[in-house]
Amino acid sequence: MTILSIDAGTTGVTCLLVNEQGKIIAKGYQEFDQYFPNPGWVEHEPEQIWQAVLASASMALDASPGTTVSAVGITNQRETIALWHRESLNSPRRAIVWQDRRTAELVAGLREQGLEETVRDKTGLGLDPYFSSSKLLWIAQNEPEIWTQVQEGKLAIGTIDSYLVARLSGGLSHITDASNASRTQLMNINTGHWDAELLEMFHVPESALPEIVPNFGHLAQTSAEHFLGISAPITGMAGDQQAALFGQAGFEVGDNKCTYGTGAFILQNTGSKRVASKHGLLTTIAWQTPDGSITYALEGSVFVAGSAVQWLRDGLKIIDSAPAINGLAESVDDSDGIVFVPALTGLGAPQWDPEARGTIFGITRGTTKAHIARATLEALAFQVRGVVDAIVKDAGQKIRSLRVDGGAAASNLLLQTQADCLGIPVLRGENLAATGMGAAMLAGLGAGLWKDFDALSNVFSLDREFTPAPFDENRYVRFNKAIELTRLFK
Repeated sequence: MTILSIDAGTTGVTCLLVNEQGKIIAKGYQEFDQYFPNPGWVEHEPEQIWQAVLASASMALDASPGTTVSAVGITNQRETIALWHRESLNSPRRAIVWQDRRTAELVAGLREQGLEETVRDKTGLGLDPYFSSSKLLWIAQNEPEIWTQVQEGKLAIGTIDSYLVARLSGGLSHITDASNASRTQLMNINTGHWDAELLEMFHVPESALPEIVPNFGHLAQTSAEHFLGISAPITGMAGDQQAALFGQAGFEVGDNKCTYGTGAFILQNTGSKRVASKHGLLTTIAWQTPDGSITYALEGSVFVAGSAVQWLRDGLKIIDSAPAINGLAESVDDSDGIVFVPALTGLGAPQWDPEARGTIFGITRGTTKAHIARATLEALAFQVRGVVDAIVKDAGQKIRSLRVDGGAAASNLLLQTQADCLGIPVLRGENLAATGMGAAMLAGLGAGLWKDFDALSNVFSLDREFTPAPFDENRYVRFNKAIELTRLFK
């Protein structure tokens, strides 16, 4: 049995072919365009995402001739919202990406109306432009022609998992999984259903939304006519960060992981207990089993991580490729007092300040691009430290270790800095694509390839453990002071 895992991230699509031993036998990757039509706006073209799925899946299949796909797993950027015609599957507008901050003023208005407590109680999420709900309300208020078609039932609404299932099935299925639904801010995470009060608050008709399904099982079927001649069951789905927790075998209460992707996302498995955060974190659904049992998680979302490295590459052009940051940063002993707050799309957890903008402190005539590169990696580690500290306060127990994945986890300097400032071991798995592997593991579980969670524990294997070295706490204090100053500069 071979599983095709589709990982539709923020900047590109990765497809993995995974065998019965849980090993990756082939891989394909295709980037797609990012659109920034106005300051703070971030959009994707859904058709480009779909074409990237076809291209990356073809690459993986071409690299493994004769492979027959037995099951399909999907994972995706989560809060990004797309609309498409139910019949043609074409989209009337670009998808609004989770990083998009256009709804900051709208969200502030909802907060002033005293609605945040209601929203948080039902969803585990605070009011912020990050989530899908305000993006849909913005479309309803600003694009009435499109919203009329939504109300008339001509257009479907969904996160990227829903959109891909629609394309994969030739329009026959309109579903989303429980983990993605929990990020829309329209689902009541206590009941596992769309919430009537929230739908009214954000002006969203339930008829346009997908059916919420468990994270594994026989969920849908691909259409050979529409998907590279492949007719296979879709048996696993999850939002990217929940999939990464699953791919890191974070099945036990208290297990933690950090994914360094476009942003950095730290999750702790809290089991059947929904932990309400008092320190700027989110309560979310990790996964739901076919029998309806829900596993919850605490999450801290850092909006800018790998995208800060991309900015150094594409914006400042001080590196030619993302991996080049490591050699550049290692060419100096320290950041020489440079502190970078990478609030390029606002600040996420625990500050939740959508209006914050990036700042660099401590520049002198002696500052070089190497110092800025090193300060960037330090910023990633310090932001994660802030989230981990909040998790410890909310969960009421220390974290034993942190499992990591994602592209930036290839940086030994980053992970050593992370271990040092946390004071705990940081564990890097052999497979940095834990997100895609998590989708494959869910799909394998749903297809009966693996019997239970215990059978999946052996799929994770350790590459390296980074043990903490003595750390100058003043470096972290200065970073937090820089965040405070950044938030004043608006």
